[in-house]
Formats: sequence, C-alpha cells, structure tokens
Amino acid sequence: MRSLLILIDGLGDDPISVWQGQTPYEHAKHPAMDALIQNGTLGYLSICENDIIPESCSCILRLLGVDKKDIPHNRAYLELLANNRDVSEYEMVLRCNLAALDESGRLAAFNGQGLTAQQMREAARLCDGVMKDIEFIHLSEYRNLLVLNKEAAVLECAVKPPHESVGENAGELLRELRQQSLAINYFLQETAKRLQPLAHDGLHYELYPWGPSARQGLPSFTELHGLKGGAVCKAEIVRGIAKALKMDVLTPPAATGDVDTDVRAKAEGALTLLEQNDFVIAHFNGSDEAAHRYDYQAKADFISRIDEQFVQTIAAQYKEPLRVVICGDHVTSSVTGKHSDGCTPVIAGYLNTSGQHIELTSYRDILNFLMKESD
Repeated sequence: MRSLLILIDGLGDDPISVWQGQTPYEHAKHPAMDALIQNGTLGYLSICENDIIPESCSCILRLLGVDKKDIPHNRAYLELLANNRDVSEYEMVLRCNLAALDESGRLAAFNGQGLTAQQMREAARLCDGVMKDIEFIHLSEYRNLLVLNKEAAVLECAVKPPHESVGENAGELLRELRQQSLAINYFLQETAKRLQPLAHDGLHYELYPWGPSARQGLPSFTELHGLKGGAVCKAEIVRGIAKALKMDVLTPPAATGDVDTDVRAKAEGALTLLEQNDFVIAHFNGSDEAAHRYDYQAKADFISRIDEQFVQTIAAQYKEPLRVVICGDHVTSSVTGKHSDGCTPVIAGYLNTSGQHIELTSYRDILNFLMKESD
C-alpha cells in the first residue's frame, strides 16, 4: 500500500474572534477530509515538540524522517539546491528578502509590499551585479539568495527572520550581520541606493539577508526508509528538501507558492508520482502566506479549495488502497502573523480500503503510519 502526505503549510492557527473562536481549518468546508476521518482519525499534534524551531525546513524534514541532529540550522542552502545550484565547501548562502521599510526605518513588510510582481523583478535586476564577490540570485517575487565566500562569523549570526520582525527597526535587526561582514555591509549600502526609485507612499525598499548556511549533506529518502519517494511542490524549501533527499520532484507549470496555485494540477501531479513511488508528499504553501498577511479568510478559503480540488480528485481517481495523512508542519497565526510550536490538525486515514486503528500521540505516529513498506 502506498502513502500520501498532504502538507498544508502553517495549517495550525489561533482562534478567530469574528468566527466565535473557530480557526481557519475549523471554519473551512472540507467534506473530503471529513470522510477520510470517518475511515481514520483526527488528532492535534505539535510537530516541533519544543525541541526544534517552528519553521518549515525543520518540521518538514522531521515529518520525512530526518533525525534532529541532521536538520540544518538554516535553509538557504536547500533553497539553492531547489534551483539546480550548489556551492563549494568554501562558500555560504543567505536568504535575502526584498523588504519594505517605513520612513523611520522600521520593517513595514517582509515581502515587498506595495510592489507589483513586475516591480519586484525590476528590483532584482537592480540588485544584480553590484559586487563580483556576492552573487545575487532572484527566486520569485520578494525571495532571493546571496552566495559569497564563507565567513565563520556570518554563519554564527542569529538574524531574526523578517516575517517575525515586522514593526522593528531594520538597522538594529541587521546590525550584527553588517558588523561581521564588510562585504555584506557594502552590498546593502549599494543596493539600497539602487532601490531608491521604487520608493512610494512613505515606503522604501531594502534587502534583508538572513538565515546564513553552508553546504550540508542529508541521507536519501531511500536510505532512511527503504522506499522510493516523490514530491509535488513549488516552494523552494520543499523542492530543495526533496532534491537533497533524492526524491522525484514534480512542479506543475501553474503552481505557485501562494493561494493562487493550481491545486488541481498538483492533484494530477500527485497521481502521476504515485504510479512510480511508494510515498508522495504534496505541499501547499499558500495557507502559510495568507496567515503571514493576517488574512484568515483567504487561509480558510484555500483549505476549502485543497479539499475540493485536491483531496476529492485523489479520492475519485486513485483506485488502489492508499494511506493518507493531511496535516500542517507548524502553527502560523493569522492573528499575529507568526509561527509557533503549537498543535496542528492531523488527519490520518485510508482510501479504498479499511485499516487498523490509527494512533496519533506524536509526530512519530505519523511516520510509523506513512512509512510502512509498500505492499
């Protein structure tokens, strides 16, 4: 029997007062998920369990069976792998957001708020080629990477994630990083000048580097479980994880990392991967993005679309027995816009067969259920 993990990023949430305390998951319409519960179970678990940080890289690797000691401290290297690029042992890579700052230099938004997609591409063009010693790689919208020579002091810097730091002074947030690297400090000065023409309505734009990481190997999915694995995803971190674990990766052309992704195309992709793989993960990032924007309605609507266009499609078209888990990786609060290590809904059940009672007391039970050898 094969297995499917439907990972709805940041599925856990806080109660929403205007919905009489319902969370976006509880408010959403999900008849297919409810049907799966009838042939399985619903639980609420913390994937983080207070010993890893509540963010996608560590939590997804845990759900895929990677030991805590092997989980990277930062994820930039994996996002680089997602774009078919590697670094040498003498280089490092940092994530780099296009951030919006107010007139007082406070972080107004971590995601280029106020700019169109075309303007963000123009911003990336303006930041490219500033220094020969720093390679600027544009990923999508506000997301970028920096590749430069490895500096131990930079790798040890603890820069607060921008999505956790809205309202704080950007200069203070980046002070240690800029003090530790003259190259990064100069790069940020020069790119800030180039980005000045994009300023409008009291906002200006600067780069925000964070999450420095170096090259790091991971065991393959087959080495971990003796199974062949695949992933249908768009988010760079998930594609990078899948490539590092040597899983098959499928990204539909119209897939995005937000709520406008082509959900049906991801269902078709999952069905294709299930033909050749014992285990498939389908990742949806829009729920996390909506919560970071405090848009609980968009998050609930996205969960409803996943139910209608993904879960129902799989249930209708996949004819063999299948183990299915639907869960989040961490909590992303639509109230605060931040991650936390609280509990996320976890649905575990069977399609096209009946199975034994499913125990859900920790994330280990998810692994035990999904990673049984294929029949």
